[in-house]
Amino acid sequence: MSDTSAPSRGTDRVASELAACLPALHRALDRRVGSTYPLPKPPEGQLLLLKFVAQQEGATVREAAEALLMKPNNVSALVSQLTAQGLLERRQDSADKRVAHLYPTATARRRLAEVRDLETAYLAEALDALTDGEMDALGSALGALTSLTRHLHAAAH
Repeated sequence: MSDTSAPSRGTDRVASELAACLPALHRALDRRVGSTYPLPKPPEGQLLLLKFVAQQEGATVREAAEALLMKPNNVSALVSQLTAQGLLERRQDSADKRVAHLYPTATARRRLAEVRDLETAYLAEALDALTDGEMDALGSALGALTSLTRHLHAAAH
């Protein structure tokens, strides 16, 4: 007689540990960058929108809202804030004047690159402290984590 609850317990344990570990990893990295980056960190929503627009230049507010799992009116408010700060640019669609396409400014691109460089450096420093086995395990897990992210994102739509 097989025990069907064993795989479930394993899945539950992994889910619980990921739910605890991933936010803690993000917070630790965020604090490390925040302690050395000379400018104040934008609020999380603004930062997410800036990162999205930097990866998807020309995206619309609606596309950004769908990708970030936010309401379009909230994204529109963030766009207004970031535009006023000189970090985002709106360009009117040539075919439909009601639609605006979003682009990061040179300042935003530079700041995002500076933060990404700091994040990479701090992660590399921490990774250097791991054993070869731990590094191999993390390398093997990257594909699975990317797939997990896609599944969670798709389920949220």
